[in-house]
Amino acid sequence: MTQEGLKTVPGPLKGAGVLVTRPARQAEGFCRMIEAAGGVALRFPVLEILAPRESARLDALIDRLDEFDIAVFVSPNAVSMALNRIHARREWPAHLRIGAVGQKSALELARAGHPADICPPRRFDSEALLAEPELQDVSGMRIVIFRGDGGRELLGDTLQQRGALVEYAEAYRRGQPDTDTGELMRHWSRGELDLVTSTSSQGLRNLFDMVGKLGRMWLRKTPLLVGSARMVDTARELGFKGDPWVAEDPSDESMMDQVLQWARSREQQHEQ
Repeated sequence: MTQEGLKTVPGPLKGAGVLVTRPARQAEGFCRMIEAAGGVALRFPVLEILAPRESARLDALIDRLDEFDIAVFVSPNAVSMALNRIHARREWPAHLRIGAVGQKSALELARAGHPADICPPRRFDSEALLAEPELQDVSGMRIVIFRGDGGRELLGDTLQQRGALVEYAEAYRRGQPDTDTGELMRHWSRGELDLVTSTSSQGLRNLFDMVGKLGRMWLRKTPLLVGSARMVDTARELGFKGDPWVAEDPSDESMMDQVLQWARSREQQHEQ
């Protein structure tokens, strides 16, 4: 994570420092958007993606993929981690349809040679996927959901209410990186960090833990942008000042829309 050496370009962000806390593998697209708009993307991953604790259980489910009608992937991490194990063990069943929560997951699937059959065109969350026509009449269907440990239950619960037989496949777990926070603290102390972005409640909690007592004081005072309305309660619980900015969904595009809204509001306040 560094600001030195980065050239800012003219744009609506006017050199604003934006903290990007996505896992390193998923951060670059968002960072490039910030930089193209004249901002400084400060990279500080607060989640690392690890192999599941019970890999034998995942492998056993992979061996039974022929039993399922639909496989749903909830994130790009679920795609990459699950497909690596699937490809190492077997061929993808020809009849098995694929659902993706969001365009990033769909893109990852396409890169791996498994284009998604079901994916919402906008709003990249479980609610949007559940609204797709292909998932309305699923009575009697067997559906496997590839996700991380401790993921949301809404998708599976709703599909079960619609009559589907649902199994979860925990393809990865999220860990807290052991990262030196010294550089982040220096950016804060020099007034170079203007906006914090976070796309998961666990990530926001990890950031809160990682920055320590002094960092929490700065963190709570810095404007916050979150990737879903569900995260507002987490921010309040952690003691953030004021209401956070809320993106429609955690995609790069929706997050960037709100970054620009924040920048416009900041500019208007400076003009008053």
